[in-house]
Amino acid sequence: MTARVRNVVTSGVFELDGGSWDVDNNVWLLGDDREVFVIDAAHDAEAIAEAVGDRIVRAIICTHAHNDHVNAAPELSERTGAPILLHPDDRVLWDLTHTGVAPDAELEDGQILTIAGTDLSVLHTPGHAPGAVCLYSADLGVVFTGDTLFSGGPGATGRSYSDHPTIVKSIRTKLFALPDDTVVNTGHGESTTIAAEKPNVPDA
Repeated sequence: MTARVRNVVTSGVFELDGGSWDVDNNVWLLGDDREVFVIDAAHDAEAIAEAVGDRIVRAIICTHAHNDHVNAAPELSERTGAPILLHPDDRVLWDLTHTGVAPDAELEDGQILTIAGTDLSVLHTPGHAPGAVCLYSADLGVVFTGDTLFSGGPGATGRSYSDHPTIVKSIRTKLFALPDDTVVNTGHGESTTIAAEKPNVPDA
């Protein structure tokens, strides 16, 4: 059976640099009837586990480590036995949320993760966060961008550990190299396509 994508929206609070904001997060499930990846375990481990059902969670993949994308990861990992995967450059952000709990394995640029016969390529796309990654499936024609690229343009770069020229470079060199019709599944809000976002990302 071919892998399929399901979206679960969870709600909570994003906290950084002394501020807090109410947010809705996209949690993405990728898999079949037997096994699944969870991309960005945000806010509500119970809701995510309910969506997973009796499937095996092979990994909890973090697109980056802002608290609103990883705050449910340890609980979900404990419930499912799944390892938490994070790029090492985002460990500084992870440690702001989870002290004494470490990710289980590191993501790296070019790594291939496979679920239900479907490959995901890890693309290191720093800018919104130093260890931000996107996850591209050529088989499905979809990329999971976390907070690197949204409908409307790049993710925010006004807070600690972020940089606007870096995120623009990441998007233009890594994401805009993908086919124009690639569906962009974002960390917040509506999905879009690579073609639709090209006019929204000028040169740094």
